[in-house]
Amino acid sequence: MGYHPTYLDHFIKTQNFILRGDGPLPYDYRHYIAIMAAGRHQCSYLISLQKQEFIIQGGDQNWLKGLNFIPQKLRNLYDINQILAHRPWLLTKHHIEKLTKSGKDSWSLAEVVQAIVILAHFHSLCSFVFSCGVNQEVDQEGAYRYYSEKMKEMEAECSAAQGLPPNMQNHHRSDWKNASSRGPPSPTIEPEVAIVDLMQRMKRLSEQTQECTPIELAKRFENIETQSAEIGVVGAEPHDTPADITCFVEKPNFTYQDFAKRSDQKNISTFRVQDYSWDDHGFSTVNRLYNDVGNLLDDKFKTAYNLTYYTMGGRTDVDTSRFRRAIWNYIQCLLGIRHDDYDYGEINTLLERSLKTFIKSACCYPERVTKKDYDRVLREFKHSEKVHVNLMVLEARMQGELLYSMRTISQYMTRS
Repeated sequence: MGYHPTYLDHFIKTQNFILRGDGPLPYDYRHYIAIMAAGRHQCSYLISLQKQEFIIQGGDQNWLKGLNFIPQKLRNLYDINQILAHRPWLLTKHHIEKLTKSGKDSWSLAEVVQAIVILAHFHSLCSFVFSCGVNQEVDQEGAYRYYSEKMKEMEAECSAAQGLPPNMQNHHRSDWKNASSRGPPSPTIEPEVAIVDLMQRMKRLSEQTQECTPIELAKRFENIETQSAEIGVVGAEPHDTPADITCFVEKPNFTYQDFAKRSDQKNISTFRVQDYSWDDHGFSTVNRLYNDVGNLLDDKFKTAYNLTYYTMGGRTDVDTSRFRRAIWNYIQCLLGIRHDDYDYGEINTLLERSLKTFIKSACCYPERVTKKDYDRVLREFKHSEKVHVNLMVLEARMQGELLYSMRTISQYMTRS
C-alpha cells in the first residue's frame, strides 16, 4: 500500500479506529472478530497478526484454541461472518434479530454494526493480502520466499551461461533477483491486450454519443452477470485447511456461489444501487449507529475509486477513469450489485478474460491466489498500478458487503 501514500493514510486511520478507537465492543472482541473473518479465507498472515494483537489487549488465551472456547455471544456472530464473506445477498433481518434478541448474550445494534465493519474490513483485506502474493513473513511457516536456494542455483547457472567473471556475478545477482520475482512470461499464458490498444478502446468509448435505453442497460448487466458465472478461478480445488486455522472455521465448504446461479432466484433479486446506495443510504446508516466510522470509510472508498496518476504502464497523460470504473463495477457485479446508470457492455471492451479471472479469484476465492497469478496478469502494467487494482478489489468488495448489511439493518430497524 506504500506505493499509494494517500490511500495508505486513509486505510491506517480507518483500521486504527475500528480496532482501537471509540466503539461499543471491547478491544479483545474486536481482534477476535478479525481472526474469525480471516479464518473464512484461511489467511494465516492476518490471523497471526491479530492473535498477537488479541494477546496484547489482554484477551483470554484459551479463546485462541478455537471457536469452542469463546463466549456464546461471539459464537452467535459466526453465521453473519460466513454469509458476508461468501454470499452477502443471503443476509436477512432475521440474522440481525437473532443477534439482538438472544437473552443475556444479546448484541446492541451499535455492537452489531461495529462487528460487521470489522468483518467486512478483514474479509476484504484477505483479498488484498492474497492478490498481492503475501502469505507469511519469511521467518514463519508457510512463508513466500522470493529468493530461495533454488534461485541462487539458477542465477549461478545463468551467470555461467553468460560467461560473467566471478567479480561481476554479485552485481548480476542483484539485477537477476529483482527480475526473478516477475519471471518471464510463460508460453502457455494467453496474450494480453496491449496497453496502446486498451487506450484506443477507452478513447472510442469516450467518443460514443449514442445512449442505451434502461432496458438495454439491464440486459447488458444480466449478460455480464451470466458470463461471470462461466469464468473459472485461478488455482486448483481448495486444499485442506491448516490445523491452526481449522479451529476458527465452521462449515468450511460454505464458499462463494455465483450470484447468477443463486439457489433462490425468485426471492433474491439484484441489488440495485438506485434503490440503496452507499452515498444516500449506507453511509448515514453506519454513521448513525457507529459514530464517525462512516466518514472514514467514505474517504477510503473515494480515494481508492478516484486514485489516478494519469499513467498506464509507461504511458502518461492517460485518463484511466473508464478502466477503473469497469473494474469497480465488475467486482460488485460478482456480488449481485448493479449500478443502473452504467453500461456494463464496457466491461467486455476493457477487461479481458484473464483479468476478469484474476479479479473474480481475488474477490471471491482469495485463498487460491498466489504470487504467480499476480505476476501473470496485467504484465505491461507497473507494480504500483497492479497494486491499485488490488486496492479496488479490497474497497469495492468491502463496500458491497456493507451495502447488503446496512440495507438489512435498515430493514430491521424499520420493522422494529
